[in-house]
Amino acid sequence: MADVTITPRKNGPYMVQGPLKLIDPAGNEFTVEEDIIFLCRCGESENKPFCDGAHRSCGFEADTTAG
Repeated sequence: MADVTITPRKNGPYMVQGPLKLIDPAGNEFTVEEDIIFLCRCGESENKPFCDGAHRSCGFEADTTAG
C-alpha cells in the first residue's frame, strides 16, 4: 500500500488514490473499479463509505492541513 495517497479535500471527502482494497468490518471487499475513490467524512452520505456529495448541502467544514 506504499503507493496509496489519502488526501482530505477542503470541506469535502477523503480522496484515496492508488491501487487499493477497501474492506468492510466483516472482512468483505467493496468493489472498487478505479484507482481513485472518495470516502465520506461528513457522515451524511447515503452511499457510505463513499462520498455522494452530501457534504455540500449539510454544511460540513474541515480545512485539514498537515503541519
